[in-house]
Amino acid sequence: MQIGHICSNNVVTCRSNTTVLEAAQLMRRNHVGTLIVVEEVNGMLVPQGIVTDRDIVVVVLAEGLDPKSIKVIDIMKVELMTAVETEDVFETVERMRFKGVRRIPIVDKMGGLVGIVSVDDIWKFLSKEISELADVTTRQQTREKVARRR
Repeated sequence: MQIGHICSNNVVTCRSNTTVLEAAQLMRRNHVGTLIVVEEVNGMLVPQGIVTDRDIVVVVLAEGLDPKSIKVIDIMKVELMTAVETEDVFETVERMRFKGVRRIPIVDKMGGLVGIVSVDDIWKFLSKEISELADVTTRQQTREKVARRR
């Protein structure tokens, strides 16, 4: 299965010059804990970094810094791991595990943002697959019972 099939296409983005306060307001308004920091390149939104609600709390608020004067570029994670939408889910999981990241932007072959995938999205996908696999046994038993009645 390709990672692009299970990613969320509802991605909330901001620019690198967005203030931390504006970022927090965006998160609240959109009910998300992550923003993808993007730059427009040739008409595409290209991921540059990622900022989370935890970054805001740990880096800005806990240090007593002014969220109106700090920009997301100052706190965002710039070592950004992305996955191309055609990449295999399990390959993506392996890279996420190796890097220790819980969510990554999904891009098209040109590098344009198409979605985001989180560990929760992957859990949902895997639990559905496991459930369907469990149904194989039940169906097999049902078919066997019907076949024996003949």
